[in-house]
Amino acid sequence: MKKVKYYYDSESLAYRKIKPLKRRSFAYIALFLLSSGLFGVLSFVLLLNTPYFETPKDRLQAREIDNLKLRYAILNKKMDQVDAVLENIEERDNNLYRVYFNTSAIPMEQRKAGFGGVNRYKELEGYDNSQLVKNTSKRMDVLSKELVVQSKSLDEILKLAKEKNKLLAAIPAIQPIRNENLKQMASGFGYRSDPFTKARKFHAGMDFTAKSGTPIFATGDGIVEKADNTASGYGNHIVIRHGYGYETLYGHLSKYKVRRGEKVKRGDVIGYVGSTGRSEAPHLHYEVHKNDEVVNPLNFYYGNISAAEYVVISKLANQENQSLD
Repeated sequence: MKKVKYYYDSESLAYRKIKPLKRRSFAYIALFLLSSGLFGVLSFVLLLNTPYFETPKDRLQAREIDNLKLRYAILNKKMDQVDAVLENIEERDNNLYRVYFNTSAIPMEQRKAGFGGVNRYKELEGYDNSQLVKNTSKRMDVLSKELVVQSKSLDEILKLAKEKNKLLAAIPAIQPIRNENLKQMASGFGYRSDPFTKARKFHAGMDFTAKSGTPIFATGDGIVEKADNTASGYGNHIVIRHGYGYETLYGHLSKYKVRRGEKVKRGDVIGYVGSTGRSEAPHLHYEVHKNDEVVNPLNFYYGNISAAEYVVISKLANQENQSLD
């Protein structure tokens, strides 16, 4: 029941009812409605920002995020598979293809190198799943770089394969003097006794004893780089540049049959045995160089001798005796 209020009228000396103004009632009603509306809006906004209330749009976005996470997980598994296949190709490339074609392996540091400098993934930072997206992007970039390196390597291998016949012809693969013309294989590659000083000294090639005038053969295709006696100790000598990092030297010749700049084929006669320069007796001093380093010529005699002959010459070459130069 509505409460009735009174006031005392001093003129009539009586109590009278207080009649509320309609305007004020309307104001109270409007203020109540406005307050209720504001409270409702504020409560709704607060409710939207709590985890206990989801709009259809929120649920749709959550499903899309879960779907993207699943897709990233699948993408990473596929990248694992690609990475495993690529590692297998890289291993075969380094240990099979590049070995077969006699070229240097590509270091793993170069294959697996990352990206330095500025932050390439700065625009991906600041999101709920930034780390997932950044890690996946990094993996994709590294894999892409590895594929580029491997692609270039296979292009190089393909080029070498097309030049295989030239490579095989260039390798110094025969003895420079035929077995029937040899007196003996006098001294091999490694430390030997010097014939003049008797000191132990590194012998950078192999000495083949034979009569003066015995033909000397080019051991691989190439171009005559030198045919003179300007190098100390070698006397009359010939240097052939075969390409692919190979060079051969033939020392102490009695005379030449080729001149500088001339192209030669494996098996061509290039000169004759002698005893010029620092030599104790008629013989051929023969060296093989690969990428500017001397290597043991014994490793290359597979073109014109049998397995049994190789065993014999290998035993003689490995004896630490006295060289002839």
